[in-house]
Amino acid sequence: MSLLLQIVTGAADTSTAIQTTAATTATAPPPSMNPATEVHMPVWELVVKGGPVMIPIALCSIVAIYLIVERYLAIRKSAKIDPNFMNSIRDFIGSGNVEAAKALCRNTKGPIARMIEKGINRLGKPTREIENSIESAGKLEVYNMERNLGYLSTIAGIAPMFGFLGTIFGVIQIFYQISLQNSLEIGTISGGLYVKMITSGAGLLVGMVAYAGFHFLTQYVDRVINKMEITAVEFIDLLEEPTK
Repeated sequence: MSLLLQIVTGAADTSTAIQTTAATTATAPPPSMNPATEVHMPVWELVVKGGPVMIPIALCSIVAIYLIVERYLAIRKSAKIDPNFMNSIRDFIGSGNVEAAKALCRNTKGPIARMIEKGINRLGKPTREIENSIESAGKLEVYNMERNLGYLSTIAGIAPMFGFLGTIFGVIQIFYQISLQNSLEIGTISGGLYVKMITSGAGLLVGMVAYAGFHFLTQYVDRVINKMEITAVEFIDLLEEPTK
């Protein structure tokens, strides 16, 4: 009787242990859903995974950002002009005080003031000659505003090409690893995939930033050119007023 009681008690304990283990297993999250198993790769490590091709892409990004900021500040400075500038020029020219008009142009920074000064220096010449002088000065000022914008256009085209070059290197690395290990497992091709995807993404990102910056600055220059043309026409009309 005692032996039978021990067998029954042991079976009950075993059943209880199995039920406890099953309940614990059912409530525990799977390994893939456990936050502790998630891997967060730093950005710098991703860049390093891209390989040597990331160096020219990084240089392109630095140059593009510098040019966008530098050209924006320069063009913005060129676009500023005193709203009363042409009114003062009109008063000085109307009163015959040409030297005061020249002094105002010299003391006013910006392409518009320099362009008008060229026209004032040609006072007394035929109107066509004054127009040509203003036009020549305006072309020089536009060239100064558009300086280095061509580099942005070049970066917009060449950065994605560097990314494509990294893609080619990544594919070569994948096939090289396959030929060495004679295996198509994910571990064999993951290294090449890193190079392929990271360089492609980085090159496209830098190219997009350079492309957007180039067209934004080009439109900004066009607005300044339009303001310069309006001022030049206003100055020529001012010179022709006494003869009407």
